[in-house]
Amino acid sequence: MPNEPSNEPFEGTFDDIAWCPGCGNFPIRKSLIAALHQLGLEPTETVLVSGIGQAAKLPHYVEAHLFNGLHGRALPAATAIKAVNPHLTVIVTSGDGDMYAEGGNHLLHCVRRNPDLTLLVHDNMIYGLTKGQASPTSLPGMKTPVQTVGVFEEPFNALGVALTLGCGFVARSSAGERGLTTELIKRAVQYPGLALIDILQPCVSFNKLNTYAWLKEHTYTLGTDYDESDRQAAYKASLEFDPLPLGVLYENQEPPPTFNEHLPVYSEDATPLWRRRPGPADAARLLKVYRV
Repeated sequence: MPNEPSNEPFEGTFDDIAWCPGCGNFPIRKSLIAALHQLGLEPTETVLVSGIGQAAKLPHYVEAHLFNGLHGRALPAATAIKAVNPHLTVIVTSGDGDMYAEGGNHLLHCVRRNPDLTLLVHDNMIYGLTKGQASPTSLPGMKTPVQTVGVFEEPFNALGVALTLGCGFVARSSAGERGLTTELIKRAVQYPGLALIDILQPCVSFNKLNTYAWLKEHTYTLGTDYDESDRQAAYKASLEFDPLPLGVLYENQEPPPTFNEHLPVYSEDATPLWRRRPGPADAARLLKVYRV
């Protein structure tokens, strides 16, 4: 489905977007581009990283740097990109299957490492690229070509897990709430550490349940009286299911050191690694430090 030409940075003109008409990835893409534009970021200083899946195609439809990796392996690549060039804005954008199933182990340890990344998870509660198997967030009772008698597992509570492990910015949005999604992405990008946004979206081909109307009916936006700095309240909110709360569940007001801040190579020299030209003396020093 072609998109309209635009002079906005990041927008570009793409005539071969390989998503079904009505797919929730379209408004998520629009919200992301709006957020990057409003933040005044440059495409040459922005990197979008993804794994495999329909959502993982999004970086190909934004005018910025991209890295499209293996299934579930976006977070290690993104962590390395940020470590080598801290000045880049690095955003991981992939699906619930890619991030919570194949990439689940990487997600756990990425939260622990706390790299300065923004993680957008397109959560349509299904595997779309591989034609409709249940994902970690599929609802109990859902029948698929693989789960022929229905899903029996409880949905994976990614936000609750992230909070438990100490993630400093945890939020949820819905693809149909474009304004909210844009604002959450802006805040996530500005947060100094790992920021996770789970974005609910419809899959018009393989998940007939979570339509835009269903998402509207089964979600609500957290009010102004909600305390985003209260981690206990955030964990309680993460356990709510019907309706699902939208907004920032938690933002740590005293962000812990990021992954890069723990790296010895930056303790005395802030020069990005990609700009350094190590010589024999540097190699000898490293061998001495790491020799067992």
